[in-house]
Amino acid sequence: MPYIHVGEENSGSIELYYEDHGTGTPVVLIHGWPLSSASWERQVQPLLNAGYRVVSYDRRGFGHSSRPTVGYDYDSFALDLHHLLTKLDLRQAALVGFSMGGGEVVRYLGRYGSERVRKAVLISAVPPCLLKGDDNPDGVELNVFDGIRKAISTDRPAFLSGFLADFFNVDQLGGKRVSSQAIQYSWNNAVGASPRGTYDCVAAWGTDFRQDLAKINIPTLVIHGDADRILPISATGVRSHQLIRGSHLVVVGGGPHGIIWTHAENVNHELLQFLAAA
Repeated sequence: MPYIHVGEENSGSIELYYEDHGTGTPVVLIHGWPLSSASWERQVQPLLNAGYRVVSYDRRGFGHSSRPTVGYDYDSFALDLHHLLTKLDLRQAALVGFSMGGGEVVRYLGRYGSERVRKAVLISAVPPCLLKGDDNPDGVELNVFDGIRKAISTDRPAFLSGFLADFFNVDQLGGKRVSSQAIQYSWNNAVGASPRGTYDCVAAWGTDFRQDLAKINIPTLVIHGDADRILPISATGVRSHQLIRGSHLVVVGGGPHGIIWTHAENVNHELLQFLAAA
């Protein structure tokens, strides 16, 4: 399996697992919490069939990557992505981030610019700023994040089961757009992640990306479901679209948080159309 070295913790090396397939213009897929790059299953083949080079990787602490106890913040995540793009010498790449992965895309562009990147896609993404504050009155109270951390530390497997029910809007879409086996597959993926990484990532959700969004100077597509229970569109997708100059917003009607699975056809159509545009 291929790995990228991104740092050390005590005597151990921190390595990111990645996959690199196909030829053509590179598309880098950045997964959401608490999953791994395996969650892009329904996008990889259509992208390869369309002639793109598809690079996906597991965030530190998730999937096949190393499981350190440090670095679960967006500055570290963006640096990890920078290491990947530099090591593979990717140029004219499209960065596609889902959920928490959208934060990597935005923080990377805010910190490292668009020299290597031609387009950006944010799907069900966490920016611009979830944490409530004086200048962000519509955000989420800190005690909500505290409650999530408590639930993870008390019974992580049980928490993940409930989380995925809302992730896919199972009460409405179960057996229709998402099978019980697909939900189980996602749970298996999530429960295999680092417990410390799963817990520590919650604090990163409060990151303020507004200054990063203002720096984005490349074509950007925002895709979000209007039935997202994890990251409601009014607090995330709509606001990110408003803050990114010239961005395009696509609203997936009835789409839950996990639209890359439940509404893969819609997402793939919009993604491929956007990537192919001049």
